[in-house]
Amino acid sequence: MNRLKQLFITLPFLITMSLNSTAQKQRNFLALGDSYTIGESVPIYESFPYQTVQLLRKKGMSVHAAEIIAKTGWTTDELMAGIEKTTFSQSYDIVSLLIGVNNQFRGKDPSAYEQEFEKLLNKAIAFAGGNKQHVFVLSIPDWGATPFAASRDRVKIGKEIDLFNAINKKMTDAAGIAYVSITEGSREATSNPLLVAKDGLHPSGMEYGRWAKKLADAILQQVRRLN
Repeated sequence: MNRLKQLFITLPFLITMSLNSTAQKQRNFLALGDSYTIGESVPIYESFPYQTVQLLRKKGMSVHAAEIIAKTGWTTDELMAGIEKTTFSQSYDIVSLLIGVNNQFRGKDPSAYEQEFEKLLNKAIAFAGGNKQHVFVLSIPDWGATPFAASRDRVKIGKEIDLFNAINKKMTDAAGIAYVSITEGSREATSNPLLVAKDGLHPSGMEYGRWAKKLADAILQQVRRLN
């Protein structure tokens, strides 16, 4: 009887310990992209991957600092080349992908972007261990709304950004992957200078914070599946 009593006392404790262990699993985060992912022109702690991690931690999720594979000016093919030269962990619990603004900026063919983005999306899924619920695609922000583009055709830039986003959203939706739309918010930069960094082109820490909030919310919606 004493052994049976001890079992009934010990079992709930073991179950609780197991649940706590699962809840406190430390997740790793891979962020793929270009200057927007690096956080060009702002301190690293104001980049959107960094702010996303901080928001997740505040919500009780244990997350390593983001591993960032990105470089200012990278197009889709250059990101792929960078990936091929990098050694990665076996898999990641969270993978974000934001790429394409430099394809548009350099006047690259949207059809080529479509093919290259598909390869990157498949890479992101592979990095997530094949679990699409761990992958998050962010739309391309509209740099045409920044002071840097004041002397350019902002309408044309906006339409081209929309075209590239239509491509990446269609492919993301078809794959059943979460899509985080930040483009419309980025266009508020025309009336709110606080959303732009000192270089007049890249987002400020405030704007990156808005992206981080959207991304963190999307990740938290998947929290049960990420366990």
